[in-house]
Amino acid sequence: MTTSSSPVYCPLIQAMVNVSMPSNSSARVGALSLVTVCLHGLVSAFSILENLLILGVVGFRVRRTVISVWILNLAASDLLSTASLPFFTIFLARGSTWTLGTTFCKLHSSVFFLNMFVSAFLLAAISLDRCLVVLKPVWTQNRRNVRLVGRVCGVIWALAILCTLPYYLFRDTIRRHDGRVMCYYNYAQYLNVREFDLRELCEARQDALAFSKLLLAFILPLVVIVGSYVLVNIGITRRGRRRRSFRFVRLVVAVVVSFVVCWAPYHIFSALEAVAHYQPSLRGLVAHGLPPAASLSFLNSVLNPILYVFSCPDLCGKIRQSLGAVLESVLAEDLGEFSRQRSTQHSSIGAS
Repeated sequence: MTTSSSPVYCPLIQAMVNVSMPSNSSARVGALSLVTVCLHGLVSAFSILENLLILGVVGFRVRRTVISVWILNLAASDLLSTASLPFFTIFLARGSTWTLGTTFCKLHSSVFFLNMFVSAFLLAAISLDRCLVVLKPVWTQNRRNVRLVGRVCGVIWALAILCTLPYYLFRDTIRRHDGRVMCYYNYAQYLNVREFDLRELCEARQDALAFSKLLLAFILPLVVIVGSYVLVNIGITRRGRRRRSFRFVRLVVAVVVSFVVCWAPYHIFSALEAVAHYQPSLRGLVAHGLPPAASLSFLNSVLNPILYVFSCPDLCGKIRQSLGAVLESVLAEDLGEFSRQRSTQHSSIGAS
């Protein structure tokens, strides 16, 4: 990094730093921001509650099976992602300026990318698991168990954390000329840019991150998912079997479709952002398209719990039972407290 009073940024970041909010559009932007903040607030509150509910039901009220372990880990990743949404709402509410410091900027962004990698790796692993169940039933019956799947999930989380590390390192708080603060990439960190060509350094680093996450968190998992289900379909066709009910396969297909729809725009605009280093004409398109695409990717963590409920009637019944048990417990505690207060009042009157 340079030691000059004015920090040096990559050309793409410098262009973002130079952008100021037009004063004549403050009213329109304010109204739009208010709607956006309210929408994000409602979505974050709803998504946190529903993911907590899924975790509570699957973790404590459903018998531990291979399928429940997969769902439990997906829900944990989604909860982690949705728990970061309120802080993004704060960012929007304060006029799209980051006020929570550099360290929390790094942590907040890392949660987003951790969920991206964990979700992609888990969906690929679940698809391979389904493929093995159909094509290698004897092997899976003897070897596939809760402990093995738990270890696989542990490896997936470890790999996802490793893949997230570069995003933590390069995230930084960057002050714009109009006073607002961005929580964004700063690829000019950790090296003395005077010894390197700044443009080449920024291009190399951004290309590496943008296309590696496109490959690792989208293309490769999608190839594994599609390939697994093609093999499953071929295996079932050759054996002449028709499965009348395969609820978990329906659930996985729905989750995969949700994953593709929610994450594809983000990866497309991230790749375009890297290309914008070479073609500055794309910067306007990226500036307008990347933020909504990132918001859409958060929607994946909101949709997954809904898909779990509608694809698994048994899970829906467990949720109703759990809500009833919670309500019954709350009412019992309130009634118990009310009874204790009444008995205390009666004893006080009797003593007087």
